[in-house]
Amino acid sequence: MAFQLKILGSNSAIPAYGRNHSAQILIVNGSHYLIDCGEGTQLQIAKYKGKLHKIDNIFISHLHGDHYLGLLGLISSMHLQSRTKDLNIYGPVGLQEIITVQLKYSQTVLNYKVNLTELDANEHIKIHEDRNVTVHSFPLDHRINCNGFFIKEKEKPLRLIKEKLPEEISLSQIADLKKGMDVVDENGEVIYRNAEMTLPPKRSRSLAYCSDTKYDPDIVKYIAGADLLYHESTFLHENEYWAERTYHSTTKQAASIAKEAKVGKLLLGHFSARYKDLTPFQSEAQEIFKNSFLATEGQTYEVEDGLTQQ
Repeated sequence: MAFQLKILGSNSAIPAYGRNHSAQILIVNGSHYLIDCGEGTQLQIAKYKGKLHKIDNIFISHLHGDHYLGLLGLISSMHLQSRTKDLNIYGPVGLQEIITVQLKYSQTVLNYKVNLTELDANEHIKIHEDRNVTVHSFPLDHRINCNGFFIKEKEKPLRLIKEKLPEEISLSQIADLKKGMDVVDENGEVIYRNAEMTLPPKRSRSLAYCSDTKYDPDIVKYIAGADLLYHESTFLHENEYWAERTYHSTTKQAASIAKEAKVGKLLLGHFSARYKDLTPFQSEAQEIFKNSFLATEGQTYEVEDGLTQQ
């Protein structure tokens, strides 16, 4: 089953050189999760053949415009396309007021319900759970309240050794085996021993999203072991002074976080409009963490459905 991250926008502050504001879609087993929603996100979804109607959960990291100004347009388009199912939005305190005021003065009454959860920017807490994933938010060190997100697949069932399954086994007995249980008869005697008929489950994959933050080693405990880490790298290393002053990170700082957290792959993003050529971003990061890549718009990054280590 798929675990894919599609980059819709990766620039900071001002769109430049064909790069748009922050937004990405995570697809897990057919469910679509939108992370941040900068200006023009719905156009980027259409451009890269995303499916607007499949987005049921949106996570907004903070209230700087390059991370949320596309939200009202997207909500309105869902309304005009006759959406009826609920939409869940998780974001900073103040987002409820922003949405309510804009709908009020446009006299828009949505066809569907928006369930908005405002987040405490100082907490590490589970904010969402469904059949595919759990989502935790955690604090980032930015100029205003800002949350990072850690999205992880639910634990998967044990894998059956099909050639060992007898023809007469029932569906309920198969379900018990997948849950790790032995199958017993009415007298409590073991009929099928779980250890003999199953293999370890495939591993659960994960994404850590750090939108805007200065260099902050404290976040390592929240993102450790992520398969994918998206970490802002607004500046090259030579501009570390400006990164510190503006509460942003450099390439090498992002790579240091990735290395310490022992993640699988680092995606660099939130590039400053001062840079046209992004090649040095990847080069600098790879000096510290080899598996570093640019979060290129339109690109899909997939985590393979690998097996648990035995």
